[in-house]
Amino acid sequence: MSQGAGWPRREIRFLLNGEAVALADLRPHETLLDWLRLRRSLYGTKEGCAEGDCGACTVLVGRLGAEGLVYESVNACIRFLGSLDGCHVVTVEHLKGADGALHPVQQAMVDFHGSQCGFCTPGFVMSLYGLWMREPRPSDARIEKALQGNLCRCTGYEAIMRAARAVSTYGEAGRDPLAAERADVTKRLTAMRDGRRVEIGEGRERLVVPASLDDFAAIMEAEPKATIVAGSTDVGLWVTKMMRDIAPVVFIGGLQELQAISEADGVVTIGAGVTYTDARDHLAARIPALGPLIDRIGGEQVRNMGTIGGNIANGSPIGDTPPPLIALGASLTLRKGGQRRTIALEDFFIAYGRQDRQPGEFVEAVHVPLPERHAHFAVYKVSKRRDEDITAALGAFHLTVEDGIVASARIAYGGMAATPKRARAVEAALLGKPWTPETVEAAQAAYAQDYQPLTDMRASAEYRALAARNLLLRFYMETTGTARPFAVKRYEVA
Repeated sequence: MSQGAGWPRREIRFLLNGEAVALADLRPHETLLDWLRLRRSLYGTKEGCAEGDCGACTVLVGRLGAEGLVYESVNACIRFLGSLDGCHVVTVEHLKGADGALHPVQQAMVDFHGSQCGFCTPGFVMSLYGLWMREPRPSDARIEKALQGNLCRCTGYEAIMRAARAVSTYGEAGRDPLAAERADVTKRLTAMRDGRRVEIGEGRERLVVPASLDDFAAIMEAEPKATIVAGSTDVGLWVTKMMRDIAPVVFIGGLQELQAISEADGVVTIGAGVTYTDARDHLAARIPALGPLIDRIGGEQVRNMGTIGGNIANGSPIGDTPPPLIALGASLTLRKGGQRRTIALEDFFIAYGRQDRQPGEFVEAVHVPLPERHAHFAVYKVSKRRDEDITAALGAFHLTVEDGIVASARIAYGGMAATPKRARAVEAALLGKPWTPETVEAAQAAYAQDYQPLTDMRASAEYRALAARNLLLRFYMETTGTARPFAVKRYEVA
C-alpha cells in the first residue's frame, strides 16, 4: 500500500494567520469553527446556523493550486480541521493593523453604517475582504455575488453595499499584508508538502489525508466503509445537524490529481475534486446555461468548498448538477484500486440513498459531452428564495429540432423522484412531433407517467407537478421566441 515518501505523518500542518500550526490531537469530525473558538479563543468567527447558510463563520482559506496561491471564503462551521493540511487560514483578527487600526474593509463598514447588532459583521468583512483582494473595484453584481452566503437580519444590505463600493478609497489591495506576504506564504505552504500520507488517531477514530490519488485508491480498497470528504458541504451537516459518526474519514480536498478540467473530442472531463467555483467559468464558456445554475448553488463560500463529484456521489434527489449533466448525456468514471469503469451518469442512481458504487469504489471523474451547435439546452431551478436556497424542483432540457420536427430529446429532473430521473414518457411524447404548442400541451400530460412527486417543506406534490410541466412550456417559449398564452390545466397527482 503506497503511503507517499516514508511513513505516514501523524500531524496536519497549516498556517493560522501568521503562525505555523502542527496538530496531532484532533478528531475526525472536529470543525475549524470549534477549534478557532474553543481551542484558540478567536471569537471573531461566529456560529450562526452551523450549516453553511448564514456566513457568520466566514474565514479565508488560501490553498496552492495550478494558478498558485488562491484565497477563498469558506464556512468554518462545516469545514473540518483535517481538510486544512497545507493551507493558510485567515480569520478576522488577522486584519488588524500593526498599530491596532481597522482594516480598510472594516473602516468602510463603520463609516457607512454597515453594522447594527454586529453578530454577522465579521463574516461580511471576510467575504468582502476576499472579494477586494481579487477585485479592488468590483461591480455591484460581483459584490452581490460575493455576499450571497452572508445573511444580515438587522441592517439590510444597502449600507453594506455602499461600504463595499468604497473600500478602495481607504487603502490599496496591492499593499495589503495578505498581498505583500503572498510570496512568503507560498514558500511556507510549499515547504509543508512532503508527499506523505497523514494518519491521525487509532481504530475507527482515524482521519487520513492521502498522499496521492493512487494512495487514496489504496486506502479505500483497504477501508471501504470510510467516509470520503471533499468539500464537506453535505458531510459537515451530517455532523453539525445529524450528529452522525463519520469516522474513519478520508480527506481528499488536497488531491490536485482530482482537480483537473480538460476537453477533448467535444467532451469536457471534470475531476471529482473540482469545486463549483473552479468549474464555473470553463463550463459557462462552453455550456452557457450552466453558469447561472452554478451561481445559484449555495453562497460563494459553499461554491468554493463544494465539488461537482461530491454532488454526484452523494446521490441526493435534489442535487443541482446531476439533472443537467444527465440531460447532456454525461458519463461517470468510477475507480476501485487500480481498476476503472465508466457508466452513464443516469445509471449511477439506483434508488433513494443507493448508487451503483461498489465497496471501496469512488467517483474519479465526470465526462460531459458538449451540446451540438444547433441543439437547445436549458436548465431551470425552482426554489423559494432565488439565492442560496435548496431546490424544490429542477428541470434540464436538451433538444434538437430538424425542419420543425423534434429529432432528439433528453429531459431530466431533480426534486421530482427518489433520484435524479429522466422524463422518458415526456421525451417519447415529443420525439418525431412538430415543435409546436399543441405538441407541448400533449406532452405535458405524460409527466404523470414519469413522476409522482412528494410533498415536503419545500413544495407540495401538486406544486412540483405543475412547475415541472410549466418548465417544459417555458423551454418551448424561450426556444421559439413565442409569447402565446397557454390555458392552465389541472392534473391529478397520484
